[in-house]
Amino acid sequence: MSLDGMTRFDRHACSIDDFRHLIENAPVVAPEASSIELGVPVYAAEEVRARVRRDGNDRGIRDDLASVLHDGAGIFVLSGALEHDIVDRASEVFFAMIAQQHAEGRQVGDHYAKPGANDRVWNAIEKLASLAPEVFVDYYMNDCIAIGAKAWLGPSYQISSQINVVNPGGAAQSPHRDYHLGFMTDDEAEDFPRHAHLLSPMLTLQGAVAHCDMPVETGPTMYLPHSQKYPLGYLAWRRPEFIEYFGAHKTQLPLRKGDVVFFNPALFHAAGSNITSDVKRMANLLQISSCMGRAMETMDRIDMSKAVYATLSDRVAAGLDGNALFCVATAVADGYAFPTNLDNDPPLGGLTPPSHLDILLESLREGVAQDEYERRVDALVGRRQSH
Repeated sequence: MSLDGMTRFDRHACSIDDFRHLIENAPVVAPEASSIELGVPVYAAEEVRARVRRDGNDRGIRDDLASVLHDGAGIFVLSGALEHDIVDRASEVFFAMIAQQHAEGRQVGDHYAKPGANDRVWNAIEKLASLAPEVFVDYYMNDCIAIGAKAWLGPSYQISSQINVVNPGGAAQSPHRDYHLGFMTDDEAEDFPRHAHLLSPMLTLQGAVAHCDMPVETGPTMYLPHSQKYPLGYLAWRRPEFIEYFGAHKTQLPLRKGDVVFFNPALFHAAGSNITSDVKRMANLLQISSCMGRAMETMDRIDMSKAVYATLSDRVAAGLDGNALFCVATAVADGYAFPTNLDNDPPLGGLTPPSHLDILLESLREGVAQDEYERRVDALVGRRQSH
């Protein structure tokens, strides 16, 4: 497939033959994976942690995972990443949120399924921090979530999450690509230059934490390994011949409670049909954004950090491991210094002024009380105002 001379992609240039050749001749890229299941590299969480201890840092495993996302299948699983007790405690909170939505008669909608077919909780990360800070801290101090996010996006990433429960009888989604260009019409996507199509997948990482066992009959997400490599994919995924190819060649990997799956947002994927009569298939969908891009959901990370500060302070005083602290602090606070008002928030100590994450970690190191921490971050908000 030659794209020479194309500065702007044209939907009419999409070729199912080129797509097929790319998929069916793709190399296996799965450095040090524990196993490969249905074409998907699986990394056992305990082996990942052992490697980090052996190497003295997580850079080696992050490089391997990034190569899988870019050059390999475009998807990997970290098996056994979260303990069942932590997942179950979070599930209780999420089911309570859903029950409240039903009681209020709210319709929450869905990107790629009929409204009401599934249960959704938007901005679940902020709601979990506010309603159950202890559960939030235990959940997001997880090193596997952090390793996956850093592998693709580097530091200062921003996590958003949405709970998706596919109820018994819930139908499958249509195959699609995801945020950013995946949320546009063909006309809108076609108006972006070629390099924007190639950049879009680099700004976001898709993930999901399995909150129950997910055998195939419950409809775990369907994927087409290596499809993230097709340059015109943001203009191809709605075309009938691509949908038909996806249906014939997709992978549907069973998951166990506590597994985390990460995938390139350009991977063709779709939630499967839940053909059981009694399983509510719950996943915590993680949409993780580069600090250099725009997250999909608005989150008040200042309030989130205030909600969990007392819990974090108690944990630090009790000897919380520094890496665990950084994982959960990154999940709650904004680690990027921009945008800001540089008149009021000048970079006096370096290239950038202190970020929200810097202030949170400094306050925890100093052991300041809740009211002092709130004063510090309120002052940051004030400095960032344009007037």
